[in-house]
Amino acid sequence: MKNVAILGASGLVGRTMLKVLEERKFPINKLKLLASERSAGAEIKFKGNKYIVEAVNENSFDGFDIALFSPGKTASKQWAPIAAKAGCVVIDNSSGWRMDKDVPLVVPEVNADILKDYKGIIANPNCSTIQLVVVLNEIHKHFGLKRVIVSTYQSISGAGQKGIDKLMSELRDDDTNDKHKIAYNAMFHEISDENGFSEEEIKMIQETRKIMDLPNLPISVTCVRLPILGGHGESVNLQTEKPCTVEEIRKVMESAKGIILIDNPLEQEYPTPAISDGKDEVFVGRIRKDETFENGFYLWVVADNVRKGAATNAVQIAELYL
Repeated sequence: MKNVAILGASGLVGRTMLKVLEERKFPINKLKLLASERSAGAEIKFKGNKYIVEAVNENSFDGFDIALFSPGKTASKQWAPIAAKAGCVVIDNSSGWRMDKDVPLVVPEVNADILKDYKGIIANPNCSTIQLVVVLNEIHKHFGLKRVIVSTYQSISGAGQKGIDKLMSELRDDDTNDKHKIAYNAMFHEISDENGFSEEEIKMIQETRKIMDLPNLPISVTCVRLPILGGHGESVNLQTEKPCTVEEIRKVMESAKGIILIDNPLEQEYPTPAISDGKDEVFVGRIRKDETFENGFYLWVVADNVRKGAATNAVQIAELYL
């Protein structure tokens, strides 16, 4: 039994963490829900009991074993070292620690072994990175990877509750005063890099290389937001080092942990964001040969971005400490 604290408990991912903890019967002795002063006071139910969200402070993590964080980058940078100093294993969902060379970036199906005997801050990867590396890792283990090209089709819930609120407001024809609408549209994540990349695209490139321990992997990424509430899709084009066939890749996907293959193209059976809703697995389909270059293949990868892409992956990391 563990004492568990959740920072950012009132947010979309925080509430989903609670749902996943209950579903997976995580053995909790004591639970504390934390947030900023602005969000403190909210009432949340867990296993039939009511909890009041408390304002986080310097002593909030004393006596706790595991702290699940989803309060945003700035708050995570402030509070994660304090929680770790108090003796917590901190599993942080923000981008604040992911590329820190001393902080492990973990997807349990891919690199759980790096956590052996580790205590401290653990980074939870970006939602679109998590589902991608679960699939790429299996292909790399069997056939090697020579290059990867990814285009994402991401739900607006990737922006949290504020993203959902933005879509709902626009569907009501409320004026959001944003430069680009998401309703009845497609848009990019904020572009701030002088070379024209969005932060989301840079995250996927850097995080994939770090998690898979392939620092020189050629990977190109374009990230797009769509006006759907949940589930991220990814069109993946890759080249393997070793020759293989579509059927061999299908067999690898069928036997892989955490992956569900739905690939019956002539019956129009393939993964969709709706199919992934509420699920913890990564779904793969539309596996095709790319005849334009040697050892080339297409795959379609889908997952629930709030669950496997955030809350579930964090809980799975916590389960490694049971």
